[in-house]
Formats: sequence, C-alpha cells, structure tokens
Amino acid sequence: MTVTRRLAAILAADIASYSRLMGEDEAGTAQALREHRSVADPLVAKHGGRIVKTTGDGVLIEFGSVVGAVECALALQRLASERNAGVASERQMEWRIGVHLGDVLVEGDDILGDGVNIAARLEGIAEPGGICISEDAFRQVRGKVEAEFADIGEQALKNIERPLRVYSLNPSSPPMQSIPQSAVLPLPDKPSIAVLPFANMSGDPEQEYFADGMVEEIITALSRIRWLFVIARNSSFTYKGEAIDVKQVGRELGVRYVLEGSVRRAGGRVRITAQLIDAASNAHIWADRFDGSLEDVFELQDRVASSVAGVIEPALQAAEIRYSVERPIDDLTAYDLYLRARAVASTYERNDLAKALELLGQAIAREPRYGLALAVAATYWVDLENYGWIDDREAEANRRTAIDLARQALRTGADDPGVLGRAAIVLGRFGEDIDAALALINRALALNPSFAYGWYWSGWVHTFAGQLDLAIQHFETSMRLNPRSQRGFHLAGIGMAHFLAHRFAEAVAVLRVSIEEVPTFTPTHRTLAACYAQMGRLQEAREIIKRLVSLTPVVMPTANPCRNPEHRELFLSGLRLAAGEAE
Repeated sequence: MTVTRRLAAILAADIASYSRLMGEDEAGTAQALREHRSVADPLVAKHGGRIVKTTGDGVLIEFGSVVGAVECALALQRLASERNAGVASERQMEWRIGVHLGDVLVEGDDILGDGVNIAARLEGIAEPGGICISEDAFRQVRGKVEAEFADIGEQALKNIERPLRVYSLNPSSPPMQSIPQSAVLPLPDKPSIAVLPFANMSGDPEQEYFADGMVEEIITALSRIRWLFVIARNSSFTYKGEAIDVKQVGRELGVRYVLEGSVRRAGGRVRITAQLIDAASNAHIWADRFDGSLEDVFELQDRVASSVAGVIEPALQAAEIRYSVERPIDDLTAYDLYLRARAVASTYERNDLAKALELLGQAIAREPRYGLALAVAATYWVDLENYGWIDDREAEANRRTAIDLARQALRTGADDPGVLGRAAIVLGRFGEDIDAALALINRALALNPSFAYGWYWSGWVHTFAGQLDLAIQHFETSMRLNPRSQRGFHLAGIGMAHFLAHRFAEAVAVLRVSIEEVPTFTPTHRTLAACYAQMGRLQEAREIIKRLVSLTPVVMPTANPCRNPEHRELFLSGLRLAAGEAE
C-alpha cells in the first residue's frame, strides 16, 4: 500500500467515564451513543471533517482546516450539552476533545503518526465537556472562532518526547464583537490578497528578521502576478504581533484572501508553514510546510517565496472561478465571462471547449483589448487540434485564427507573463519562428519565475525546439511549483521528450502513467503508439491506436510541431507503422 504524508487538522474525542457507564447499563449506554452519533455525524460533515475511524466511545476525525476542526469541536460539545439537559448527572455522556495541527502518514483511508498521537493525548488531558488544542492549532485559530482560549502552559503528554504548550477552550463563551461598518473597505475589481507577518515560533527574537524577510519575498513574488491585487508590506505589517481575526483583516484591508504562516528554528534547520485563507468564509484554500537549512538564508527565502507564489496562483484562479460561477447571469463582467470560460473548458470536452470560446468571444466583444482573454482563446484553438477535433479541411483556418489571436494578445499585454506564455505555446505549436516562441516564454518566466503554468508551456516549446533535457527540467519545475496540477499533461510532455531522445523505455513508463491520469489527451496516445512501434512492440502499438480511434478519427496529426527533421520523422514513421499494424 502506498504511504504518503500531508498536513492535517486532527480531532480526537472520547466519552469521560465510559467504562463506568457501560458497567452500569451496557445496552442503554450503547443505544445512547448510537443516537448521539446519528446527530453528531452531520455536524462533522458540515464543518468539512472526515471520520477516519471509531473505536468504542472514541472517534478520530480529519479536517483540511484547523478552524473547521475547532468549530466542529465547539459544535459537538454544545450538542452534548443540549442532549445532557434533563439527564441525571450520573448518566450524562460528557465528551473530551483534543485538536492538533500536524503532519500525518496516510495509508489508504487511515491516518497515523505523531500528529494523530498528539491529538489523542490532548483529548486525554481535556476536562469532561472541554476541549484542549495544541499551540500549533492555536496559532491558526486565534481570533477566528467564537470562543475564549485559556493558556494552560506546557504539558508533558504521554509518549510525546517534548512538552507542548496547550490551550483550553470554553464552548459557552460569548461571540466576538463585530467590525464597525465604517472599517469595511470594498473589494477591488480583481482578486486581492494580504500577506500577514509570519509568527516567529523559534523563541529567538533575532529570528524576527528572517520571518519578516520571508514575508517580504513572498509579497514581491505575488506582486509579479499581474492579475492579482497585493496589499503593500507597510499595511499588512500593521498586524504584526496581534491576535488576528482573518475576517477582520479582510474587511479592514479590502481583500478576499489572506496568507499567514509561521517560522520555527531548531539549530541550523528551519520549518516554515503557510496557509491561504478565504477571508469571507474562513475556509482554508491551501496549506503546506517547507523545511530547509539556514546555511544560505537568502537562497531559502527565495525558494520558499517561489514555491508559495507558484502554488497560490492556480489555487486563487480556481477559487475565483468558483466565485464567478455563483454570480447572477445578468451581472457578468468581461472578467466573469473569462473565468466562466476557464471553468467550462476544464472538462476537456469538445462541446464545452466550443462554449468556452463563445464566452471568451463575449468577453473580448466587451473589452477588445483584453489580452488574457485573447491569449486563452488562442490556446483553446490549439486544444481543438491537439485533441484531433479539427480535420484537414479546417486545420489551416484554425491555425490562422489561433496565431491571429495570439498576436492580438501580445499587442495588448506584452508585459503580462500569462499572455506571453500562452502566445509562446501557440506560436511554438503553429508558428514558423521557434526562436520567437522561445524568446516569449523566456520573457514570461523572467517576469514571473514562480509561474507554474509558464514552466509547463516552456516544457512544450523547448520540446518543439528539440531542447529535450531542458524541456524535461521545465516540466518538472512546473510540477514542483504546482504539485496539485494535473500531472498527466506534464507527463505527456516528459514522455515525448524521452521518446524523441530515443529513451524509449523511459518514455513508455511515463506515457503509460500519463494516459491513466488523462485518458482523453490524444497526443499521449500518438506518442506512446509511435514509441511502441519504434521498439518493435507492434501488438501494443496497435492496441494504443485502437484506443486513439475511440477518441478521435484523426490518427495522423495534420502537422508536427517538432522543428528537428529527425524528430519529426521518428514520430511520424513510428505512428505510420503503428497505424498500419492496426488496419
């Protein structure tokens, strides 16, 4: 079984004096527990939790958000209090709950490791009807939940190597005061984010410079994303040292998203955590941690800032698409139409791609100089050919349309990395001047080195140019910057580069995984069929061609973007051989 790791909020709960209750009335206690769970489980789902397992009176629940875990814990304790009303004190079922934010091992549906153990130990020291949370969890929820926290100091937990600072919660505390309406700033007309000062958890005041420098680097990296409104450092640092309510920050700074985190140093090593939060709903969009050495502080800051910016760009794009889809149809701006087109096209279905082009056409009609909409429309025309949805009679007109849109986009957005990257892939695929395409993608990456999609397009453009090892490096950089992207498309490019380099065994291994992850991406099928044929594995090549024909009638591509004649011949001769065996 594959074992992976992830950062998670873990809630552990059990019933105080459960053994005594069972001893006094086994059937009645078991029935009461079943009834309680029948109404408690929906609360878990409502707060985004996943019940990992139950053990007698105990339950282990995983959350993607610490705020969700603590709010669920409060809701569960309030539910227990309501159900205990009118029940004799000696028969009441009182829950003890522990919450921790930590790294967990994932084995199938189960989670293991110190993160789980700490949550269980916190539950063990909680009072009946109470909640104990770790310092790691407290940092993420202070100012964000309607409850009072009490610092009960460092606690030595059973079988946990070091004492942990623990906080207890009072489920019946009054709600926090709301922000005066006069303090609320309107949201700008594009996605907006504030990066708050990272908490220095090292206990060393001299490490403040490192934490602050880390935030400055992230702000600089995010500022390179042209479609994003980033609050300046001077404003975001006014919250330094304060207990932060993310919703309040969103209102006071007029932003939809907030990035916060912490820095912890131990010896010559440092751990940096970061999480991206929707300020309106307190929902966690993304969270991760980064470990490194302090031997080269500036290199570490650069690496973390690049990684954070790289993953935040697609995460925010996805969140903005969700917001746009929920807006009333009669209140759509050109930007909304652009976002809806992106959402529709994400299915990679032919009819949806046509609908996306229609929506982009509407956006461009409203704003003829909308560079990003023009560039995305150009890439969708490329996709029509990539998937084999264009026959020979339409191919030339399709290419001219894509090239014209890309050039229009460059005239209006020549300093936008998103426009430059998309224009590069279009001109690299359909244009005659591969050097121009390389220059465009290199400029895009110079403007925004954290541009995950830019590195992906760069992989393809360098593949077309015959720079195969460099292409593989760029595909891998894209996946490292955006590990939650659809790997199948990246692997298709890596597989093609290996194939063109005559590394057939490596190509087959990668392309087979690509097909499993993105089974409708027809270029992968063509490359794998050609590779099998060149290896003399004609039966397997024939099987791949059969799968290709079930997706598109176009077996032989109308054009090959490879500029190296030997690469073109390797691909086309292999594909001809595979197709001939299939007939």
